[in-house]
Amino acid sequence: MLWKAIGAARELTRAHDIAAVLIRYGFGDLVRRIGLADTLERAGKALHWNEPEELAHLEPPARVRRALEELGPTFIKLGQILATRVDLFPPDWITEFGRLQDSAPAVPFEQVREQLTEDLGEAPETAFAELDTQPLAAASLAQVYRARLHDGRPVILKVRRPGIRPTIEADLRLLARLAEIIEAEAPDLRRYRPCEVVREFTLSLRREIDFAAECRYAERVAASFIGRPEIVIPRVHWQWCGERLNVQDYIDGIPGRDLAAVDAAGLERKLLARRGASAVLKMMLEDGFFHADPHPGNVFYLHGNRIAFIDFGMVGRLSESRRYELAVLLNGLVSNDAAAVADVLLEWRDAEAPETEPEHLRHEIDTFVDQYKGVPLKQLDISAMLSDLVMILREHGIALPSDLSLLIKAFITLEGMGRQLDPDFDMGAEAAPFLRRVLLAHLAPAAVAKRGWRTLAQAVDLVTGLPRDLSQLLRSARRGKLQVQVDIVSLKRLGEQLDRAATRMTIGIVTAALIIGSAIVLTVVREPGFAALDTLGLLGFFGAVAGGVAVLVSIWRSGRGE
Repeated sequence: MLWKAIGAARELTRAHDIAAVLIRYGFGDLVRRIGLADTLERAGKALHWNEPEELAHLEPPARVRRALEELGPTFIKLGQILATRVDLFPPDWITEFGRLQDSAPAVPFEQVREQLTEDLGEAPETAFAELDTQPLAAASLAQVYRARLHDGRPVILKVRRPGIRPTIEADLRLLARLAEIIEAEAPDLRRYRPCEVVREFTLSLRREIDFAAECRYAERVAASFIGRPEIVIPRVHWQWCGERLNVQDYIDGIPGRDLAAVDAAGLERKLLARRGASAVLKMMLEDGFFHADPHPGNVFYLHGNRIAFIDFGMVGRLSESRRYELAVLLNGLVSNDAAAVADVLLEWRDAEAPETEPEHLRHEIDTFVDQYKGVPLKQLDISAMLSDLVMILREHGIALPSDLSLLIKAFITLEGMGRQLDPDFDMGAEAAPFLRRVLLAHLAPAAVAKRGWRTLAQAVDLVTGLPRDLSQLLRSARRGKLQVQVDIVSLKRLGEQLDRAATRMTIGIVTAALIIGSAIVLTVVREPGFAALDTLGLLGFFGAVAGGVAVLVSIWRSGRGE
């Protein structure tokens, strides 16, 4: 089973490494269920099932986090993506995923120099007036160096680790195959949507290792803040940038987590909190293109109460219609409109999600919203409300679209940073003007006319194309080629079960026939010289024993879920 899924012998060693780490952290049952143990043992790979006591006493979220850290950069990034799926995992899992540290031992500069020379077209010492060969930071995908241009401007060089891409692509292929197997063979894990998560993760990681894309994202955000000097986005130096290299201005500021330095520099915490929230809300609700990871490590505070955002490797996108739905949802939470909240959530429900009873969901949401009725806006904790709302969705098996799960995680992170700066920070009050603008823009005459023309054009296309579609349908019917395809997944599994049952029944009937036939042969009265009949009877009994054992083994394997 897994041999076909892996599909390439060169990936078997990596599969063994993954299995060994999972077993070490107490997930041997998962390794067995997906067939990884059997395949590796057939290939001569020994798996050690002894579990260290220290790891055995860790809680499952902590064990998963430790395993992801040990598996390397691809899996660390996977954990960081899982940290955004607040709609799939409970808070204790999200907390553990959020603790994943993207750091790694630095690669010696001599190994980086050759790649840098290829990307720059000249030796790095020639391209820059100064270059510090000791990395400022070393992560799993890149290393960062300080440098100075010939005009004196300080810059940073974000260099992709040499040779990292083939390793990542191999891990992504293996992850995709493992996700398919888990979804097929472990029904209780399907609610975590492994295939969807891996698809989302693959797109995100491929964008993140393309540093030229990160440069484009930074410039796009910078363009939206022209005329707002309080928001700083590092300038990109395109003449040296490419897929493996990002050169941008060095930000000399106070890291977002160093609040003592903020106070020592005389900066205004309340003003910083409002400006940071305003900037991110503008990206989310007005631009539809936002920094998806605005944690303290990606935010710097500068003199004059300015705020700088760095690292645009992870960004989110929201369509105009999605921004309107989000505005309706948040406005419904703030204004205690339970019906509007329920309508939006049911609209977001995945078509492949388990069927949910709308009235039951509406009742739960109504009860949830009612508990905030009469509470002043300043006392509302928007991030806590969103977390509770997502928990209701999780209980109903409803998963949010990936763009929204990313946004909600960024929204929660943003409010947490705001409250660190200012304990009285009011996210609801900061978001209210943006929500009003989005709602009013949706009802503006130009927007209504645009939607009307779009709907009219679609209706005209449908009507004008109807005769052609009917003609093709009738032509297919006359030729006897009209087909109706009904794909019911549950029937496929039922067919497999019936096939196994029929096989067991056939073996059982043959076994019974061998027993009866052999008994008759051994008891029949015969003349001397017909000893061959005794041998035939014994062979029949041996065949019956083999058939019986085969049936029992088949039943036992089915009982174990195989």
